Amino acid sequence: MADYKFEGWLGKGPESVQGKMEWGAFEPKTWTENDVDIQITHCGICGSDLTTLKSGWGPTIYPCCVGHEIVGKAVRVGQNVKHIQAGDRVGVGAQATSCQKPDCPHCSIGRENYCTEFATTYCARYPDGSGISYGGYADYNRSPGPFVFKIPDNIASEAAAPMFCAGATVFSPLKRNGCGPGKTVGIVGIGGLGHFGVLFAKALGADKVIAVSRKASKRDEALALGADQYIATDDDEDWAAKNSRTVDLIINTVSSAKMPLDGYLALLNVGGSLIQVGNPDGGQLPTINAFPLIMNNIKVGGSCIASPSEINEMLKLASEKNIKPLVETRPMEDANQAIVDMGKGLARYRYVLVNTKNL
Repeated sequence: MADYKFEGWLGKGPESVQGKMEWGAFEPKTWTENDVDIQITHCGICGSDLTTLKSGWGPTIYPCCVGHEIVGKAVRVGQNVKHIQAGDRVGVGAQATSCQKPDCPHCSIGRENYCTEFATTYCARYPDGSGISYGGYADYNRSPGPFVFKIPDNIASEAAAPMFCAGATVFSPLKRNGCGPGKTVGIVGIGGLGHFGVLFAKALGADKVIAVSRKASKRDEALALGADQYIATDDDEDWAAKNSRTVDLIINTVSSAKMPLDGYLALLNVGGSLIQVGNPDGGQLPTINAFPLIMNNIKVGGSCIASPSEINEMLKLASEKNIKPLVETRPMEDANQAIVDMGKGLARYRYVLVNTKNL
């Protein structure tokens, strides 16, 4: 029997997003020998956390403990888990489980993030009936072993945490859509996801990386991250026309029904692709005009987080290239104020909660 308690910040209704989470106990999924218990030291704050707290994507299962950028120490490891040992520093991202069946058309080819039995790291019912998932604004987390990852020694915990959602969410579409030498890549939205997009696009060897955001205020930071060019859509006159057909691949991290999507599409070269990873409340995007798609042979697609193999590949690249995201640490006990500040757009570019009692 474990000698630790599962306690964390609980959202008990949509008003919790206003900084009204309450600390309390929760019941993790039923233990199996496929699971890992993690003593949490760090957890990044993702926009998805706020959306879930307020039921922005549909009814949330309350009480909920959000947080899917989890880092900590493995303190209990099931007998069937071979890649993790007790004492390892590990991380968990946005996915808790998939069916893992050998005849699954997705799991069988390493695309577990598209399995129909996908369960998220928080606020989801496990398909096998073993309970409800609870996230990382907490002292401990229990997750199935296939979705727990050992962290390379040279990546600091506060840097590793946001890689498990923000980093993975942009790494996967960059890799799958051919980011590398010979390509010009645009990253739209320079925030938690977007700043990782710039870092990983450069690390993957893109010839040119163009950062796109609304205001010129982020120009210097984007260039310091490695961007070769910066476009401010609110401040740069005729930005779409002046940069027409200059980009091979765009990763769009913006979550807004009011974004200038036609302008983004105008940046794409013939045969280019725009991959949407930002997920607006209600899923609403601006209307897309068919003519640019047809006349420029443009493709518009989407991407959902990353598979376990991609997360491991991302961690390896981050270790080899010494990727250092821009994070601000906040005490775990300050979680309520941190989510309010996140909602105000004050993070530069990711808040990471630090659970000092577990360090």
